[in-house]
Amino acid sequence: MIESVKLRRQCMLDFYSHYEHLCELQGSLPLKAVKANATHDAIDLIVDHIKATDWAPLLNALRHNKTLTSIGIRSLHQHGLEESGVERYKTYFRRRIPATLSKDLTGQLCKAVKGCLCISDVLKKLELQGLLLRERDLALLTKGLATASSLESVSLAHCPIGDGGLETICQSIKNTATIRSVNFTACSLTWRGAEHIANVLKHQAIKRQGEAWAESLRYRRPHLEYMTGLRRITLNCNMLVGDRGASAFADCLGEDLWLKALDLQQCGISNEGARSLLDALQTNTTLVVLDIRKNPLIGHGLMKSIIERVLKNGNSDNSEYKWLMSPSSKDALKTKPKKRTIVLGSGRKGKATIRIGLSSKKSGSPGKKNSSVRENYSPKPLPPGTKGFLPWRTAERAKRCRGGAVDCAGELPVKIQTGVPVKVTVESASTSETEDTEDLEDVIYQPDLAKSLDKTDIAEYEKLQLELEECMEKLKEEQKARVKAEERLLEVKTLN
Repeated sequence: MIESVKLRRQCMLDFYSHYEHLCELQGSLPLKAVKANATHDAIDLIVDHIKATDWAPLLNALRHNKTLTSIGIRSLHQHGLEESGVERYKTYFRRRIPATLSKDLTGQLCKAVKGCLCISDVLKKLELQGLLLRERDLALLTKGLATASSLESVSLAHCPIGDGGLETICQSIKNTATIRSVNFTACSLTWRGAEHIANVLKHQAIKRQGEAWAESLRYRRPHLEYMTGLRRITLNCNMLVGDRGASAFADCLGEDLWLKALDLQQCGISNEGARSLLDALQTNTTLVVLDIRKNPLIGHGLMKSIIERVLKNGNSDNSEYKWLMSPSSKDALKTKPKKRTIVLGSGRKGKATIRIGLSSKKSGSPGKKNSSVRENYSPKPLPPGTKGFLPWRTAERAKRCRGGAVDCAGELPVKIQTGVPVKVTVESASTSETEDTEDLEDVIYQPDLAKSLDKTDIAEYEKLQLELEECMEKLKEEQKARVKAEERLLEVKTLN
């Protein structure tokens, strides 16, 4: 055997050794990112910083490989940033544009993936995330998917393929026996894309029913779990799927016996689409995951009914299909301590800055719960013009003239000179804005205001309570009106 052919066949059994050999032939060094993320049987790369000249050995090694079980190629570049039209940053954006936006490179990448799918017998997972795939690229990828013999999971998350690109992909997926999971998160899909996938489910259901009938002959029981076809479909973050897309899925889910999970987070579904899905669950007993969270137009009670019905289907068997994790709102609140600034005085002689660091509410001893906050609490001051109002500056001057000391548990540790504007910056260690405002009110207050409020009669206090209740009722009405306006806005966007 020719020595070069022998070496090439040996390299096909080891991705990284083949990649090093091709880099040596080209006269370049292997990328550290490839070496760090390439294991014995899987590769997972973020390709935004790979230059165009470094792609050739990587794609050649990928095209002829037979041992990889998982391929992940991700791009985190936000499309459209370079088209903002801001002339000042035009050259800056041009330098940061990754090579994966080139139509020639994406074509070569899809050709390499197609070659790997055609010759590999062990590749099970393919993930192309955030790539700008065009019609020609999808055609090449479709040919590879049609000939794949072991592929089980396909993910094109954050690839703006649209309904036309999804239709091209569905032509190969519907006749593939091994693919069990597809992920089209944030792929710019509408209700037409949902109908394309629903048609794939109907096509596969007809084929499966024929297989089940053949296996049920001679009093045998067909094994539905071992039949081929899609088991999980993920369409999260496609806002234009809407009720029409949900109805398309409901039509095929009513009699489906094979699909296990359907993820429809942030798909613009309202109560109408949710009811159609709930009606389909009355006869469907195999679906164990139907994720319709983060659809604000669905009522809480209706969403609860759907989730309870799906969870009943999953009680009988320990399914491998789990609910996808949803990011918690508490993570967004874990930010740096916020600063609050209050400027006292209006003169221009100078400014003094005082920083007050507020301890978090969790730092107190377990025996005492915020005792200092309770001691320092005082009601809010009355607005000017009402009965019992007393300006705090007037009270301070009166006390100084009498020679009395300021008796306050929250007194500032410095003497504030009158006539000089004071800038007070409060740094809060709490994690939410509500805690910041509460701590701010607890620390910055004046004692004379509290005394003046204590002198107000009971009738004034009851009047304030009535005003507060009226304001709360108005606030609730405004919140309801805002929710209706948002629902109407989403309906208009869906129609457009």
